[in-house]
Amino acid sequence: MKLKSVFHMFMLIALFTFLSTAMAQEKKASDSEYSIDAKTAFERWHAAPDKIKILDVRTTGEYVFVGHAPMAYNIPFLFFAQEWNNEKEKYNMPANEDFVAEVKKKFRTTDTIFVMCRSGSRSAKSIQLLKEAGFKYLYNIEDGFEGTTLKMEDSYNNGQRIVNGWKNSGSPWTYSLDPELVYNPKH
Repeated sequence: MKLKSVFHMFMLIALFTFLSTAMAQEKKASDSEYSIDAKTAFERWHAAPDKIKILDVRTTGEYVFVGHAPMAYNIPFLFFAQEWNNEKEKYNMPANEDFVAEVKKKFRTTDTIFVMCRSGSRSAKSIQLLKEAGFKYLYNIEDGFEGTTLKMEDSYNNGQRIVNGWKNSGSPWTYSLDPELVYNPKH
């Protein structure tokens, strides 16, 4: 009888472990549902260009001079100020106070929007703001337009953004400007 009880206890533990693992994997999948890499983002957009919008939240300077996805709307989340911050040892980047209003001019709250910046940080922050404003279907392009930096001390390219991202994934990009997509607060 004791052997049967031990067996049942073992089976319950095994079942509990299996269910816990399955639930953790499901949670993981749902967490990543709102995060997408650049290559997959392009593939999904390409499969349904009328259903998916691409929003580039980098500064206008980045969009114009570094390049951009040809279908991406540019609405900066932050602006580049030509004021050096000695404390932070970088230039100030003030918030675009009209960011949500500008996004609402271009998109509906029910649109599926893939959001990108340089490397995924500003886009994640902008998504939080847009969610608070009622947008529902937002995906962070986690490796951004330029991707992450190469960490190989002996490489000539060490520290350069060549690892992943839209520009390095084989997805199309351009320097050409479409007046319908470029940020123009007066429009």
